[in-house]
Amino acid sequence: MKDLLIVGAGGFGRELLQWVKDINQVEPKWQIKGFLDDDLNALDGKKCDYGIVGKIQDWQPSENEEFALAIAAPKTKEAVVNLLKARGAVFAEIIHPEARICDFAEWGEGLVMYPGAFLSPNCQVGNFVTLLSSAVPHDAVVGDFATISSNCGLTRAVRIGKRAFLAEHVCVLPGHSVGEDAYVGMGSVVVRNVSAGKKVFGNPAKVIDF
Repeated sequence: MKDLLIVGAGGFGRELLQWVKDINQVEPKWQIKGFLDDDLNALDGKKCDYGIVGKIQDWQPSENEEFALAIAAPKTKEAVVNLLKARGAVFAEIIHPEARICDFAEWGEGLVMYPGAFLSPNCQVGNFVTLLSSAVPHDAVVGDFATISSNCGLTRAVRIGKRAFLAEHVCVLPGHSVGEDAYVGMGSVVVRNVSAGKKVFGNPAKVIDF
């Protein structure tokens, strides 16, 4: 059985810890070792049965370790992955037992899926995608390091670019795209394509400086 380190000890990390416990209850896969976080005080004042065992920037992976990525910010996620993989880290996929993956869905390394998350037929999901309790619809494409928050309404054949971030309750109309490094604010409705690097908010979603 591999040791598992959760990278990031914030709220996301504590949720991911619970999902790992749920997976282990169905089929024991990992010996949970604890968290890595550059803020060694990140768990202060929080109830948690595992502690921070070291800093991300200092950690040297061992052969028996796997890593679960609990970072939502796409650019930070990419930087941390590149740092640890350069040292030989192997990242686990964390797919909750109540998530669903359909036949003919495709996904990459380091996928995180929350309870109720869903990959539909013929969708293509890249590496290190974080999918909270939302569905990736049929024929959709999600780029590497993207984060899709809970309760998003993605529809047929949408395109979500690399490092894009969708906050909660975002809706994207069929066939539309959200470009690389774009940010879509909570509750926004995407009725036209979002260009790379843009931040949009509202219904309909419009470029905004925030």
